[in-house]
Amino acid sequence: MIEQLRGRDHAQAAVTVDLLIYTVRDDELHVLLIERGHAPFEGRPALPGGYVRTGEHLDTAALRELQEETGIDGSRLHLEQLRTYGDPDRDPRGRVITVAYLALGPDMPLAEAGTDARTAAWVPVRKILDGHIDLAFDHGVILREGLERARFQLEYTTVAAAFCTEPFTLAELRRVYEAVWGLQLDASNFRRKVTGAHGFLLPTGEHRTQEIGRPAALYRRGPAQLLSPPLLRSSDAGDPQPSLLALH
Repeated sequence: MIEQLRGRDHAQAAVTVDLLIYTVRDDELHVLLIERGHAPFEGRPALPGGYVRTGEHLDTAALRELQEETGIDGSRLHLEQLRTYGDPDRDPRGRVITVAYLALGPDMPLAEAGTDARTAAWVPVRKILDGHIDLAFDHGVILREGLERARFQLEYTTVAAAFCTEPFTLAELRRVYEAVWGLQLDASNFRRKVTGAHGFLLPTGEHRTQEIGRPAALYRRGPAQLLSPPLLRSSDAGDPQPSLLALH
């Protein structure tokens, strides 16, 4: 087999990890960005990340790079692989294949830049989607694909609770869905659907006093991983249940 491989044109590639970290701040979806301190794309905003070391597991590299570049401990986040990006021209330094990670967490602390990052900050996702911020490399593509993955997961899994600090109210959970989906939801429909989803929420029996209205019931994330039934962004044509969307 080794003799057969000799002389063939095999790509020599480096491997990196990039981290797409979403959180909800002030009822708006934010992403963690760094300002690159070195070429290529010096001074441009980018996702945190870096090269995988020899003998290092990918998950370990992702957590290490997050800690080194932003000072954030990723072990308390919902972290999963998004996909691999390997277009030949995605990095001007040569053939670089990156494994992108999607991370979700509750309102996060301010990030602190380190290693080759000049700054690190939470940035509203809408500024990138609106074209006001141009990310380095193919990080704009990664951000958009990761956003759609997060939106899909909120429909079919209980991951929305990963954005909430426990215990939380139904209003706080609803604002997560609104921030990620970019939609305004009807509060009554939302309450009925999330409390009816098997194993999604566990009531604590406690309440939180609010400035207006009655005290709000507090919940924790239940044992379920998948939503049954799912919470769709809009109802299917054959779904007899009313849509989550507020028609106004």
